[in-house]
Amino acid sequence: MKKVVKFGGSSLASARQFKKAGDIIRADKSRRYVIPSAPGKRNGKDEKVTDMLYACYDAASGGASYKKILERIKARYQEIIDGLNLNLNLDHEFARIEENFVSGIGRDYAASRGEYLNGILIANYLGYEFIDAAEVIFFNDSGAFEAELTNKELSERLEHVERAVIPGFYGSMHDGSIKTFSRGGSDVTGSIVARAIHADLYENWTDVSGFLVTDPRIVEDSQVIETITYKELRELAYMGASVLHEDAIFPVRKEGIPINIRNTNKPEDKGTLIVESTCRKPRYTITGIAGKKGFCAINIEKAMMNAEVGFGRKVLQVFEKYGISFEHMPSGIDTMTIMVHQDEFEEYEQSVIAGIHRQVEPDSIDLESDLALIAVVGRGMKATRGTAGRIFSALAHARINVKMIDQGSSELNIIIGVRNADFETAIRAIYDIFISAEI
Repeated sequence: MKKVVKFGGSSLASARQFKKAGDIIRADKSRRYVIPSAPGKRNGKDEKVTDMLYACYDAASGGASYKKILERIKARYQEIIDGLNLNLNLDHEFARIEENFVSGIGRDYAASRGEYLNGILIANYLGYEFIDAAEVIFFNDSGAFEAELTNKELSERLEHVERAVIPGFYGSMHDGSIKTFSRGGSDVTGSIVARAIHADLYENWTDVSGFLVTDPRIVEDSQVIETITYKELRELAYMGASVLHEDAIFPVRKEGIPINIRNTNKPEDKGTLIVESTCRKPRYTITGIAGKKGFCAINIEKAMMNAEVGFGRKVLQVFEKYGISFEHMPSGIDTMTIMVHQDEFEEYEQSVIAGIHRQVEPDSIDLESDLALIAVVGRGMKATRGTAGRIFSALAHARINVKMIDQGSSELNIIIGVRNADFETAIRAIYDIFISAEI
């Protein structure tokens, strides 16, 4: 059996956390490939190493004083080395990093050094082979990830490597320069490695005991989701749930490899299992609730709109012209509503309104701002009558006015629009009717 294990920044923030990760890895011989993040915060007032690296690089490349920041970064790693009693010296690595920072090699290179150095540490601590991600993970000249080339090269490289550490978050472009994924991209690296070695399981170790039904900052003691499908997770991640980088789903989904979200500080907890499909009956009617604030609605009215061929295309062309993507587009016989991010739209709102008037000559256009979207997601909804009724009953009981309703054809999710001010209250109301009432 082969497992890939990824540890997040909080799981590798100190020597104490390193020891926990080491115990987890050694407790199961099938945990053969390790993906480390850069050291995260040790406490609420601490700094992430990645943020320190950005600051150090900006100062060094800009000709400003950077030595103090660099010394703080060195001290973070030395503290871990001393705490683990490792026979390891990073002076040569830091000398090369400093030289590259001063020469202005690039911010992606700077950010990647956190994972790179942590990879060296954990490989030394475990006695595993260290493989620089720049040698096996590739991006094209435009900066787009090259999935198939990476999979081929990585598979060949790891074919005869029994145990290895591959740093997360970065790879290289064709000219050898370092390119990073977006923040949280170590999750993606773990998924890429899992696909390449045909892993039986990809374990993602973090500081929570799995994926929660909803944001614990809104609902205290939110329940843990035991099993969730890739599709459900994709819907929740898109709407703001952030335990796992949303792009981490795609590489393992191709191979049908499950992902297990686990807690480094509570390794006895089973966490959340993310799968392609399952016959396991969900514990609750819904799987999760997630949402985002900061939307606005452009409501367009025109008599006989439904009979006008190409109406929707012409309207969306206006948004495309100004680089504005839409989130949802509920419509009626004579009405169409476009939901967009308010911060993207505000700069171009008058130009967009004028453009719509020129393209389709509507009877009226009305704007509504400060809206939030909430996704209620669950594979159990399809087989349960009255789900939508229970949602709207809960919202009505909480005196919340629903501004928009949109249900996907898969019946996997229902999107509800409410005012920003009602966002948290709405999530609590939905949680109570489906989770608290069903416990």
